[in-house]
Amino acid sequence: MTTPLIRQTWTTSGVLINMFGQGMALSYPSSLLPALNHPDSPIKINLHASSWLGSIAGVAGIPGFLIASVLMDLYGRRVAHGLTMLPGVAGWLIIYFAQDITTLMIGRFLCGFTSTATVSLGAIVIGEYSCPKYRGVYLYLKNATVCMGAMCMHIISRHLDWRTIALVSLIPPVFALIINYTWPESPAWLVSKYQYEECERSFYWLRGNTAESRKELEDTINCQKARLSKLKIKYSCFEQIMNFFRKFTQKEFLKPFFVMLLATTVLEMSGRHVFPAYALHIMADITGEKTQSFYYALAIDFIMTTSAIFASILVKIMNRRTLLFSTGFAAVGVLMSVCLYLFLASRNILPNDKTWIPISLLVLYFIFANLGCAPIPLTLVGEVFPLAHRGVGSALSGIWISICFGAGLQSTPYLLVSIKAYGFFAVYGSIMGVSLVVLYFIMPETKDRTLQEIENYFNYGKFTNEIVEEEEVNTKMLKDEI
Repeated sequence: MTTPLIRQTWTTSGVLINMFGQGMALSYPSSLLPALNHPDSPIKINLHASSWLGSIAGVAGIPGFLIASVLMDLYGRRVAHGLTMLPGVAGWLIIYFAQDITTLMIGRFLCGFTSTATVSLGAIVIGEYSCPKYRGVYLYLKNATVCMGAMCMHIISRHLDWRTIALVSLIPPVFALIINYTWPESPAWLVSKYQYEECERSFYWLRGNTAESRKELEDTINCQKARLSKLKIKYSCFEQIMNFFRKFTQKEFLKPFFVMLLATTVLEMSGRHVFPAYALHIMADITGEKTQSFYYALAIDFIMTTSAIFASILVKIMNRRTLLFSTGFAAVGVLMSVCLYLFLASRNILPNDKTWIPISLLVLYFIFANLGCAPIPLTLVGEVFPLAHRGVGSALSGIWISICFGAGLQSTPYLLVSIKAYGFFAVYGSIMGVSLVVLYFIMPETKDRTLQEIENYFNYGKFTNEIVEEEEVNTKMLKDEI
């Protein structure tokens, strides 16, 4: 007989395996672009086409996040997650058979659609399917598996051609689809559709029938019943559009939305998606030669993956805020040190033959960045938005990720040519530092909180148990006065 922990682990493994595949997809340009730039390549590309092949995955994120948001609200998390993985499968097949740039663009677009659509949707699945005790670990492992996928892509690109790699990249999404088929539907989505009995069955299958789980389910159902009782009026299409824009006047939507805007800015400016895609180019620019850049990039891949796995353990010990801001500000300081050293070396003020110095600093940077800056923003996607705003909030956050992601991938080749690696690091480090400062004042602590408690924080400014404690104190004071 399986335990709730095993059932939660099995369910979230579908997301994690898919994320491994998306790590491969995001890093695929590091294999594809050098092969296409080779003189013997049957498909010829220039700098402009290279930048678009790398960045089109970010462009695909805008429809990806929007469609995922609609699907998850209409058909549930299970169906939406399965459907959004299908374009990625088709994309890899199209890339395998591609004979020109246009076909490659289409394949990359479809892979990017799946990568971006399942980023926020996967975080929501983990957030709603796992208990507060293990939710942080699963969400951190989501980041770790992306790093593993990126490292795997860089390894196999050394031994396989880009067409064969496209076939190998089909394996993770196919396995993830099989696991996806075995899921129950999300209890949170079921309660939003008034399916309370089915919600109970799904919830107890995932969490077990204990006093703690019964209390969490009761709190969730009661809070959502109170909210849903106000929403039984059927609105016209125009009224639904107006209701969407009214969200931007509601503090329970705006507060988590601004948290996510800044958090995802930190995520993208940490180089989480840009570096795996252009790792070989960046390392070649730093070291000044291309023959060893692969090994430098692979070593940093290993550091990033190890750090992400270690962070999955560390999140059980440390609070989210402590982990994010301690490692985040340290990462900014190290990145600026790399920038300063490379700038001075380029001006011959410092020796430019000691490449081990910036490489060592980059290793330290990626350790810090993958302990907090990369995993925590993706963790917050699955935690901070109230159920009523979860679909819209994740979609808008995802669109912002796509804009930053696409702009980063599109601009990186030009930045490396125009302002070199030190200018590239300076731009990213400055934006990341400013975002962390603002985020410090508005981000709540979500560790070991239920999703309902976090929702209450954004609705009322306090977590549930704090509200209850305050009411008990007021009741006691009133009795004492009487």
